[in-house]
Amino acid sequence: MKLKSYGTICMLILLMTSCKNLNESQSMVDDNKLDVKVYETSAAGNNLTEVTPFTVADSAAIITINEDKKFQTITGFGGAFTESSAYLLNRLSKKNRDTIINAYFSRAGANYSLTRTHMNSCDFSLSQYSFSPVENDMNLEHFTIEEDRDDLIPMIKDAMAASEDGFDIFASPWTAAPWMKDNNKWVGGKLLPKYYDTWALFFSKYIDAYEAEGIPIWGFTVENEPHGNGNNWESMHYTPKEMTDFVEFHLGPKLEADGHGDKIILGYDQNRAGLREWVDEMYRDEASSKYFDGTAIHWYESTYDYFPEELQYAHNKAPDKYLIETEGCVDSEVPAWKDDNWYWSKEATDWGWDWASEEDKHLHPKYAPVNRYARDIIGCMNNWVDGWVDWNMVLDKQGGPNWFENWCAAPVIVDPENDEVYFTPLYYTMAHFSKFIRPGAEVIEANNTDKNLMVTAAKNPDGTIAVVVFNEGMEDKSYSLRFRESEINIKLGPQSLQTVLIPNQN
Repeated sequence: MKLKSYGTICMLILLMTSCKNLNESQSMVDDNKLDVKVYETSAAGNNLTEVTPFTVADSAAIITINEDKKFQTITGFGGAFTESSAYLLNRLSKKNRDTIINAYFSRAGANYSLTRTHMNSCDFSLSQYSFSPVENDMNLEHFTIEEDRDDLIPMIKDAMAASEDGFDIFASPWTAAPWMKDNNKWVGGKLLPKYYDTWALFFSKYIDAYEAEGIPIWGFTVENEPHGNGNNWESMHYTPKEMTDFVEFHLGPKLEADGHGDKIILGYDQNRAGLREWVDEMYRDEASSKYFDGTAIHWYESTYDYFPEELQYAHNKAPDKYLIETEGCVDSEVPAWKDDNWYWSKEATDWGWDWASEEDKHLHPKYAPVNRYARDIIGCMNNWVDGWVDWNMVLDKQGGPNWFENWCAAPVIVDPENDEVYFTPLYYTMAHFSKFIRPGAEVIEANNTDKNLMVTAAKNPDGTIAVVVFNEGMEDKSYSLRFRESEINIKLGPQSLQTVLIPNQN
C-alpha cells in the first residue's frame, strides 16, 4: 500500500512538473508569436475582410520584415475626380452618394490621400470645354471655372468634408483651348509659342479660382499624355525639350511670381516605357530641375509589366523627387455588373490584347483586373514609386458616360436609373493600400523566399507596419511572417490579397 501511494505521488509530481514545463514552453511560444491583424480580399469572396491568421504546421515561404532598411516616403494613394464620376453622383440618391463618398474618403473607408482632377475637359467629360473660352484672350480676362460648378466642385467639397485626414489634389490638362494650338483643334497639335505665357497664366488662374472655392491645389502635371493618345480625344503634344523649356522659362517662373511657388510640378505623365528620355531632359541641369518636383507615369504601355528598370532609372536620375503613378484603369472594357468573378478572371483582358504587335504581345497578356492593380501597385512600391492614383472613381454600367464613348471600368459602378451601387473587387484592392499605408510612411525591406508571391511593406508615421502579400496563383499558400524576434504563420488562399497590420512595437 505504501509503495502504491509512493508511486502515485511520484507520478503526480512528474505530471505536475511536465505541465509546468509545458506551460513555460507554451508561454515562450506565445511570447514569440507576432501580434497582427490580417485583412483579405479574395476570389473566394472576402472583401477587405478581417480574417484569423490560421496557424499552419509548415510554411514554405518566409517573409522577413527589416524596418532598418528604408526606401522612399509614401505620398499617397487614391483616384481621380472626373466630370463623369461627379455627374453620376449627382444622379444618385443622397444616401447612395454619401455612401460612395464616405467609402472613398472616410477613415472607415478607403481613406484616399492623393487625388487627381482635370483642367478643361478630358475624355471622361460629357462634352468638350475650356476655362478660356474667348479666342485671343491673351491675359485670360474671361477665365472661368463655371463648367465645374454643377458636378466636379460639389464632389470635391463633399470628399473634403468626409475626409478626417485630408488629401492632396493635383490637376492635369488634356489640352489648351483650340485657339492656342497650331492645329486649332481639341485633339492633337502643339501649343503655339506665342501662347506659352498665356498657358502658364492659365495654371495660376486655376489655382486662384479653385482656392477661392475653398479647394486647395497641391500641384499639377504639365500635360496628360504628351505623346498623344492616337488622336482619339483631347490632347496636346510636347517633346521632352518642349515641355522642359515651357516649365523652366514660363510655368515655373510664373507660378513663383504669382506666389504659387510651393505648388508641385510633375513632368511627363505618360507610359513608363518612355521614362528615360524624359527624365534626362527634365533634369538636364540645375535650372530645369529647380522647377520639376517629380515625374508622373501611366501604366498603359503594359498593365502586366511595371518596367522596374525604367522606374529605377528615373529614381536614380532624381532621387529626391516624386515618382507618382498618376493614372491606371481597366480600359476599353464595358465593366461587369455585380459579378465579382469577372474582376478575378483573365477574360476581362488587357485592352492591348487585340491590337498589340506580336513582339509586344507579351506586354498585354490576358490578365485579371484585380491582378493588374495588385501586381502594379506592389511592383511600383518596390521600385521607388511613392504614389499611385487610379482613374475614375465612379462609372456607370456601360463604363461611361463620356463624350468619346471610351468605356472603362472603375472601382465603383452605379446604375443611376435604379439608384444602385456596386463596389467591385477593385475598390477593395485599392483600399488594401490606401487605408493601411498612409502619407509619410516609409517603404521598408520585405525579403520573400517564394517567387510566386508578391510582397511589399511600409512603416507608417504612427509606427504601425503594413505588409501587403499577393497570391495570384490558383494554389493555397502559407507563409511565415517574421519581424524582429517574433513570427506568425499565415494561410493565404488562391487568388488572394492580404494586408497584414503589425501594431507599433515601441
